[in-house]
Amino acid sequence: MRRFEFGTDDLLRSRFALSPAFELCNLLRYLEGRSRQRLPAAWSARLMPAFQRLRRDTDIDAVLALHTRTFGANFVALPPRGLAQTWDDDLAAIRATSLSQAHEEAELCLAARPSRDPRVLATLRGDAVVERVADALDQAWHGLLARDWPQLRAICERDVVHRVGRLGRSGWAAALDGLHPDVRWRDGGIDILRTSSSSASVTTLAGEGLLLIPSVFVWPHLATYVDDPWPKAIIYPARGTAALWETPDSVEPDALAGLLGRSRSRLLSALDQPASTTQLAQSLRLAPGAVGDHLTVLRKAGLLHRARSGRSVLYYRTPLGDALAAGTDQGLLSDGA
Repeated sequence: MRRFEFGTDDLLRSRFALSPAFELCNLLRYLEGRSRQRLPAAWSARLMPAFQRLRRDTDIDAVLALHTRTFGANFVALPPRGLAQTWDDDLAAIRATSLSQAHEEAELCLAARPSRDPRVLATLRGDAVVERVADALDQAWHGLLARDWPQLRAICERDVVHRVGRLGRSGWAAALDGLHPDVRWRDGGIDILRTSSSSASVTTLAGEGLLLIPSVFVWPHLATYVDDPWPKAIIYPARGTAALWETPDSVEPDALAGLLGRSRSRLLSALDQPASTTQLAQSLRLAPGAVGDHLTVLRKAGLLHRARSGRSVLYYRTPLGDALAAGTDQGLLSDGA
């Protein structure tokens, strides 16, 4: 078990952040076949040819060697600073790594997961390791993840909106509820019940707070950062990730689509938690203008409410909308009203 001990300052300084680099590294683990989970067949079929090209034409195998079963080199995925983190921010941080740090972390990874590939060893032990690893990651980002990032980012942002709302209403215990089966808020701290270490450990946050980072590709597990000098962090599965792996037909009842139309039924099904027009457009890959028009129709029909949250207007289902989305109001679905 691992425990994060909070003080008063830690509660004030804990915050949420997003990490494109974490997502890319975890996606690479999926594609290499080293994760206990597997990508959905449709994602694997679409991305595997590009992944194989990267392995043939770039130093991506050297990047893969920087990840072991239980840890990875810190410099390829530094903890993010906040919710506005971009891939360009992450890439700049990777390129700023000192040669000594890169060599030190690479040797730790090679000791835990030895490689006999001369190309990998030449890259990781060479003077251009930082540049070559950064270039390979940048090519992997644009070849594998950039297209899907707006959709994945919207899923993570919706998770943050949900948890910040619960934090404001009911405190940290409520915000962490459902974050992961192994995470508990207890006696002013966070317990992580199952970790890769067999011994219990306590991490004191020392007034610096905790980073909470929603992720799509860490699902269904979680990860932690505890090593100085980087911020302490928990990377956890964002709400809605499981639905991402399902095909639209499996999550969209035919009856609901027939009643409302395909796009409106997808929007109604997606609004199990509040979301903005932009977030919905990105996560469902619909035009923002069309999403706004559909939301207006659904709201006027009594299926949605809306409320302002900061600069955003969030939409959420009414009880009638919940009933329709769940397929429980069979009378309404069948009587043509």
